[in-house]
Amino acid sequence: METVVMTPEYLLEVARETINAVKYCFLITISESGKQANARVVEHHKPEKDWTIWICTSSKSRKIRDILHENHITITFQDDSEYAYVTMLGLASVEDDPKEKQRHWQDDLIAYFPQGLASDDYILIKFVPSRIEIMNFARKITPEPYGLRPAILVRSGENWAIAN
Repeated sequence: METVVMTPEYLLEVARETINAVKYCFLITISESGKQANARVVEHHKPEKDWTIWICTSSKSRKIRDILHENHITITFQDDSEYAYVTMLGLASVEDDPKEKQRHWQDDLIAYFPQGLASDDYILIKFVPSRIEIMNFARKITPEPYGLRPAILVRSGENWAIAN
């Protein structure tokens, strides 16, 4: 049986490949009441080099209200082809910078925002993770005891380290 050396670099590489392999993720926020989690499926942009993830949405959406109330969120990506998931915990912010909106605009968004970039409703969620959990059976990322807990990375400044 092939042994996989679990380094932060390897785990980050697998996490990025898992995220890039799927079009949608679950975005989980804390409700305005603080008494429940709200989960929904959203389309995401691929993670940037620093792991920032952007999501386009409506400024009138419940997820925006939730984030403005509590900006600690969770995003989960599932790749059935590798029996894998990546869960990221971190901070979200609501961004309406015109340059960022232009950079993340996709033509298919016109169906949701008929006024295009000029729409007051078109807004971005910027997500910066501080913790990444990875489970990937195809790549043997299944720490002991087998498959009962994920590999976990935590951010310290610009660096990532494996959590104990």
